[in-house]
Amino acid sequence: MKLNIKKFLIINVGLAIMTAGLYFFLMPSNLAVGGATGLAMVLSYLIPSIPMGVILAVINIILFITAFLVLGKEFGGLTVYSSLALSGMIALLELVVPMTHPFTDDLFINLIFGILISGVGMGIVFNQNASTGGTDIVAKIINKYLHLDIGKSLLAADFLITLFAGLVFGARLGMYALLGIVINSFVIDKMIAGFNVKINMIIISDHIDEINEFILVDVFRGTTIYHATGGYSKEDKRIINTIVSRSEYIRIRNFIKSIDEKAFVAVSYITEVEGEGFTFE
Repeated sequence: MKLNIKKFLIINVGLAIMTAGLYFFLMPSNLAVGGATGLAMVLSYLIPSIPMGVILAVINIILFITAFLVLGKEFGGLTVYSSLALSGMIALLELVVPMTHPFTDDLFINLIFGILISGVGMGIVFNQNASTGGTDIVAKIINKYLHLDIGKSLLAADFLITLFAGLVFGARLGMYALLGIVINSFVIDKMIAGFNVKINMIIISDHIDEINEFILVDVFRGTTIYHATGGYSKEDKRIINTIVSRSEYIRIRNFIKSIDEKAFVAVSYITEVEGEGFTFE
């Protein structure tokens, strides 16, 4: 139950960040950077009597059934909530803080700030196995079956909508929007990669047994011990190899320093780990 509450809170933080990027930067500039949101912006421009939040909610319903059937109940349920919450946040801001003009007259600045802010929010939502509906669902399906990174999958899904936006808002806005979805794909992939980064540690020390026990018992991570021979000293050595999170790495590093200041520790960053204790935890 605690994990569900944590996931729910993280998703809402991501949605709030995404809403800020969309509403304050992209929407006032008519930068329809793909997705159901971009399509809703186009339709809202063509049908100004209907609030964009309402249009967005209607569009998302079309893909909900697909999400449940293809991607599972958890993803489908979280996507339903996220898309409706995003629509509600946008509709609320339309009532409370009407945006008749963008913050600046510089379209490029609005694009960059809008994409960076909304991309961070979208990355947070995707990392919690959810989406904001619309073409995000299509992107997740592409990611599942074609094994493309989620950002690149979103780029493929949004391309046609961006072309449509270019026809409605003009070639200049269309090209900016196309640039936006390209940047957005990189931001999302970098965000997700950052969330999933693990640290590979190689440890050589005269206190291997104590360090190994600390990792196994206190940090509760697995280790592999290799037997090697020093190239210069010709002495037999034992080397610990373990993969841990950032916080676990700090604990292990501090412990090693406390018992062996001469220990050799090599660190490398990896973005994907499969296996028990990681994908199965």
